[in-house]
Amino acid sequence: MGVMRKILLWASQSQRLREMLPRYRFFRNAVSRFMPGEEIEDALIAAGELREKRITTVLTYLGENVKDEAEAIKVARYYCEILDNINARGLDCSVSPKLTQLGLDLSKDLSYSNLISIIEHAQKLRNYVWIDMESTQYTDVTLELYRCAQKEHQNVGLCIQSYLYRAADDLNPLLGSSTGIRLVKGAYAEPPDVAFPQKKDLDANFMLLSKQLLSGTRQNGMLPAFATHDPELIRCIKHEAETVGLSKEEYEFQLLYGIQREQQMALANEGYRIRVLIAYGSYWFPWSMRRLAERPANLFFVLRNIFIR
Repeated sequence: MGVMRKILLWASQSQRLREMLPRYRFFRNAVSRFMPGEEIEDALIAAGELREKRITTVLTYLGENVKDEAEAIKVARYYCEILDNINARGLDCSVSPKLTQLGLDLSKDLSYSNLISIIEHAQKLRNYVWIDMESTQYTDVTLELYRCAQKEHQNVGLCIQSYLYRAADDLNPLLGSSTGIRLVKGAYAEPPDVAFPQKKDLDANFMLLSKQLLSGTRQNGMLPAFATHDPELIRCIKHEAETVGLSKEEYEFQLLYGIQREQQMALANEGYRIRVLIAYGSYWFPWSMRRLAERPANLFFVLRNIFIR
């Protein structure tokens, strides 16, 4: 694992930095390029602006490891309100909650109940829910709850982290039954016996899993989503999709708000499905550090934002 990635992941876990750095305006300004704001209205306005560019979106309300039952239930209800707002504005915009945000640290049953309430509300509105994946201590239970949910509901997809050695074993059983899989690299500090420490190995595994997903799409009609800004990986995915006979409408790229906007527009103009993840909320510091750790090169844009402003 690179030194900068280690530093960023350490920063994401630092309670002191989380409390201190957001107090400084220059730091808030620096990350504002990657977050439209802390309120739902900020996120909805950003989603509307992207719609005008033929880019769809997914919203995530930042937060995790909720330790109070009432708060977990409140988060679930809030996600239902988000879905109502999306529907009222006619946006092609899904949502992506974390299970610990819904009370997983308190109770598996509580988290599942809250998740189902969101999925069922989304189903009524003909919308979709992407279950986010967290650190490896939650991987097994997240897979378990996802399988339970998708047995009864077709409007739910799952995130798979390609930096884990186990990712292929997690993915294969899902190819015949899932309606959607979002492949990401992974953004948590994991030991080298659990996750690929070297970028070249991670990229190779991401592409290997991408090929499995694209083949599974042809066989099972699943929607695969590839969450990467890496131009070479995007090029290889496009080539592999053509090789297996998929049209541009049968898979999508999911990219982060504010990162490589020109690339997002170029893909959209080429006719590819593009969905941009818009994160918002007050719990933005650890999230932003993990996003930078996924691609430390983006730190350059953060630093440039500081000096431009």
